[in-house]
Amino acid sequence: MATTLIHVEHLSRHYGALQAVADVNFELSQGEVLGFLGPNGAGKSTTMQMISGNLAPSQGSVKICGIDLLEQPKLAKAEIGYLPEQPPLYRELTVDEYLTFAARINRIAKNKITSAVERAKQRCGLEEVAKRLINNLSKGYQQRVGIAQAIIHSPSIVVLDEPTVGLDPIQIREIRKLIRELGKEHGVILSTHILPEVQMTCDHVQIINKGQLVFADKIENLNQRMQASSLIMSVQQSPPVDMLTAIEHVTAADDLGDGRWRIHYPPENSPAAILATQAANNNWGLYELSPEHKSLEQIFVDITTAEQPAPENTPSEEHAA
Repeated sequence: MATTLIHVEHLSRHYGALQAVADVNFELSQGEVLGFLGPNGAGKSTTMQMISGNLAPSQGSVKICGIDLLEQPKLAKAEIGYLPEQPPLYRELTVDEYLTFAARINRIAKNKITSAVERAKQRCGLEEVAKRLINNLSKGYQQRVGIAQAIIHSPSIVVLDEPTVGLDPIQIREIRKLIRELGKEHGVILSTHILPEVQMTCDHVQIINKGQLVFADKIENLNQRMQASSLIMSVQQSPPVDMLTAIEHVTAADDLGDGRWRIHYPPENSPAAILATQAANNNWGLYELSPEHKSLEQIFVDITTAEQPAPENTPSEEHAA
């Protein structure tokens, strides 16, 4: 059974009358990459700051490797590596100088600093730029340096807040690969508002909206929501709508015009084969019959805008305005 690295209970944060985070509960296990997803202003960064010990919660508790973060903050924080949205870099230093400094402030023994710096550089692909000033590095390499400082003390947990913002597509691909590698040895929390980031990198996903968790599940279960429950059919001769809805497993048919139809059906019973046979038998002139997948963006919009009960591990009370 995987070791529980983070245990969060009833975590809340108020700013006066504003409730930025409302009674959040979740766990992170070793070897897991958890995607923390939500629109801008949903409470992601506030939650990350509380988990990393940079912001005190108004209510609730955070246990890091079984250590209460509020009761034993130094001991708990020693198990966390944190990359905030704005990497804490000293740009006038070289990569080696900065990582040596990061090792020292993380209380790594003097005789182990060199090996810790070398390992962090190797894991983050920084060997070739070790002697260069951070200020002269590309944004992608600066992000790598930020991640290297977060893992230099070999923490159990790595918290990454929007690690690919401002990167080009090649840099994003490289950082995603690095995050997946980190997930093999650490527990990783990836906070982002970029949907493909979570789908391509994470094992589990949590969606926060208006300070509340509205979805928490494995990534494959989120992907299942993208499975087709409709077909797009294009024909030269359109049949009557009642002829289509009379076909077994067809629940509805939408006329899209110009011989195109959207055919709805229960996810487990596709009528594609029957439709193809009917089209051939009735000379409809079928030239397209393809599943219509729901986009991840649409799923996200559905989840964050729907009025629905909270997950079992979260409260159902409304977010205070």
